[in-house]
Amino acid sequence: MRTLVAIPVYNEASYVRRVLERVLAITPNVLVIDDGSTDQTPRIMPEYPVEMIRHVKNRGYGSSMRDAFRFAAHEKFDWLITMDCDEQHEPASIPAFVEAAGEDTHDVISGTRYMRASEGNDRPPADRRAINQTITAELNCRLSRCLGTLLTDSFCGFKAYRVSSLRKLRPTVRGYAFPMQFWAQAAAERLRVRELPIRLIYNDSTRTFGGVLDDAQRRLAHYREVLHRELRRQSERLPACSLVGIDDDGCECRCQ
Repeated sequence: MRTLVAIPVYNEASYVRRVLERVLAITPNVLVIDDGSTDQTPRIMPEYPVEMIRHVKNRGYGSSMRDAFRFAAHEKFDWLITMDCDEQHEPASIPAFVEAAGEDTHDVISGTRYMRASEGNDRPPADRRAINQTITAELNCRLSRCLGTLLTDSFCGFKAYRVSSLRKLRPTVRGYAFPMQFWAQAAAERLRVRELPIRLIYNDSTRTFGGVLDDAQRRLAHYREVLHRELRRQSERLPACSLVGIDDDGCECRCQ
């Protein structure tokens, strides 16, 4: 089973050396997608034996993910693992994703920071946790029957994907709302999903999304807009809303 680890980066000079050293100690197959970094990140990359895609300008998280999908397919990898480069995803968890992928029963192994409490977990910024809960509840409302599971963390970027299954998807979203489109398309294609608990780590609560997305309400509105636009596009392939009302976390279902 050939597995590629792909790491989107943007101005990660403070972290990238430590992350790459730890990842390369586990696997030699590493792809870095530099999304237009303006710090020292591009100058650090040649120090390491990794494949690299560089965007001249910042295109957004979704663009980096689409590049990772295409590269993994072109190079005929069986599985793709994606993780962040800000030390909020522990490279030590990579073998757990590989093991889960090796069971050959799912198409997506999605990291979750919220399935169960874990000693050493950090406390996430309140607005990020609230948005995650709200969007996750809305996704579950519409998509749980297709995905075969109730999600607990719809935004975690630490995932393993069966590359042959990714060929069925047609993602177009360039920015941070990429997961919204991904989950809707994955459900429409009936990809089999399971979650894998990982540690909840927040090293820098001051990190921002940039622009209007720094405002929590506008960020939530943007995510909903992308999600419901994709739900409309996939409506003929998805069941009607399966849950109505308030979920256990107090999040109102709005997908009716």
